[in-house]
Amino acid sequence: MSKSSKPPKDPEGRMALTDHLRELRSRLVKSVLAIVLMTIVAMIYHRHIETFLMEPLPKCNTPAEIAAFQASGKKCAQVSTIGLTTPFTLTLKVALTAALVATVPVWLYQLWAFITPGLHKHERRYALGFMAGGVPLFLSGVTTAYLLLPTTVQVLISFAPGDTTPILPPENYFSIATRLVLLFGFAFEFPLLLVMLNFGGVLSGKRLLGWWRGMIMGITVFAAFASPSAEPISMLALAAPIWVLYFVAVGIALLNDRRRARRNPDDGLDDEEASHLDLSVEEVASAEAVGASAAPSAPVPVSAPVPAARHEQMDDIT
Repeated sequence: MSKSSKPPKDPEGRMALTDHLRELRSRLVKSVLAIVLMTIVAMIYHRHIETFLMEPLPKCNTPAEIAAFQASGKKCAQVSTIGLTTPFTLTLKVALTAALVATVPVWLYQLWAFITPGLHKHERRYALGFMAGGVPLFLSGVTTAYLLLPTTVQVLISFAPGDTTPILPPENYFSIATRLVLLFGFAFEFPLLLVMLNFGGVLSGKRLLGWWRGMIMGITVFAAFASPSAEPISMLALAAPIWVLYFVAVGIALLNDRRRARRNPDDGLDDEEASHLDLSVEEVASAEAVGASAAPSAPVPVSAPVPAARHEQMDDIT
């Protein structure tokens, strides 16, 4: 065997610890390379991306714009950059965020490819479906965050006292925008994780349904801390979709448990719980009568008597 040939793969997906670490390193390197390449592309078009992200921000850099906003009863912000290296740091942050969003299929696939060797053949088919569902969920979270940006910014600016106009550094705004985008994207993946655990046999749909009070409370607390502003609008905008997706995940888990129970009634039993046994007594049919045989039975042979010397030898042995 040549040194370059690879060892055969285990059909059950068993791997040594070093092989697992090597596989993890390979998947991480591929994901990082894809993100780096997309970051370079995003840095080339960073002005278009920055303009797109700045669209929800109410900007007023001239006295006429400030007067127009004040007449409408809304607040605006003057955008001003401070620092020599700030524009480069800002560009890098925006490009990296855009690369993370654009390479969602790549790093989700690498995650799926790392988990696949440890799954059974029928579970790998489900994992591919989860990966296909994870991309639109992440993009839905990103879209929700972008649509929420104008309300979030307006609420934050409204805390400015009197007729003052706040001066907003762009790095401050982009920090809020990128944090909101990535946070919503990853938060929308949480129900998908619950479905994956159910299909893997870790959590049952009944147990997930029993956790609904704690889940709602936990999601609400998470949204309160994760939201960039303290107002309830952005908190509910983050928590409400996850509530809905959680109950959708519970419904899918219950349907999967019902389908699994039809195929295997003993699948839901615990490892230490005995399966159901049918102990009902069935009536035995009447036995047929056996007629007596006319021919005499053969005589039973009588064994020959054992000699006395043989008896004495056996006594000596015992």
